[in-house]
Amino acid sequence: MKNTSQLLLAIFFIHSCSYLTGPEGMFPETKYDFLEEELAPNLNIPESLNDISKDNHYPIDEILSGVTSKDVPKPRQVFSSGGASEVQLRRLGELMWIYVETLPSTAWPISKNYWEASTYEILSADAEAGVIRVAFDQDSILEMIVEHGIKEASTEIFLKQLNKDNENITEVESIKPELQMIVDYLAASVENFSGTSLAAQSLNENKKARIFTQDNQTVIELDLSYQRAWSSVSRALTAGKIVTNDRNRDEGIFYVSYASETNPGFFSFLSFGKEENEEGLILGEEAAFEIQVKSSGVKTIITAKALNGSIEDAETLLSKINESLS
Repeated sequence: MKNTSQLLLAIFFIHSCSYLTGPEGMFPETKYDFLEEELAPNLNIPESLNDISKDNHYPIDEILSGVTSKDVPKPRQVFSSGGASEVQLRRLGELMWIYVETLPSTAWPISKNYWEASTYEILSADAEAGVIRVAFDQDSILEMIVEHGIKEASTEIFLKQLNKDNENITEVESIKPELQMIVDYLAASVENFSGTSLAAQSLNENKKARIFTQDNQTVIELDLSYQRAWSSVSRALTAGKIVTNDRNRDEGIFYVSYASETNPGFFSFLSFGKEENEEGLILGEEAAFEIQVKSSGVKTIITAKALNGSIEDAETLLSKINESLS
């Protein structure tokens, strides 16, 4: 009896659903009703109403004739970083360049963005060679070269104006304003970039400084002219707080010394975190080291010799110089 009641209840429920939502029920489905719709004839609009007034909510400014000089805007943020990188405009004689404390593969997209945001036309951009050429005027072009710097993870950027025969036709002062604008752009941009250009990865390998052993002596090899190498070593001695007693540029020799107040066996010029040695080295009575800067073809070799004959002391000094090169 119980089973019979359940069967009757199920039949009633199914019948009720069909009665409510079936094709002939009280609430039939309407999802296919659109198939039976017909298109209505077009509306007959009086001719006087044909002209519809439209408001231009997004007007385009009229293009002015001629070129208007504008400052290069800050670039769009492609990457983000919380670090800080130093950007400097450096000069040595007639040579001027931009120094940036970041890898060339990161400096490359920023440099390219500078020209893309400027009024100049980019003629070519070779990421592997690190060369960008832009049309400057009717008779000349600007060529930017992005290279790895002396310091680890640093970049040097050079700019020159060339004529149609690829000959340098300008002095450094004439392109200094453009270099300064690039410096400002990089300084405002480099902290917001932490990414890298895959196409410019090869630029990271072409370092200008390497340290190795030659004839049982540790040496630093710089891919620089003698003038730049001499200036870089001089700057490194100052940055490393290594006091120079004397120097002979013609012979390529620096004479430096050190003395420790507390521990004669410890190099005071290392001065890691020592505030009491802010003035640098304490001079001894005679030079303790001789640093030599010698040309070797298109490169420059830097060596150090301790007057007490200690190879270990000389290598420690040379390592410190290598850390301070920039």
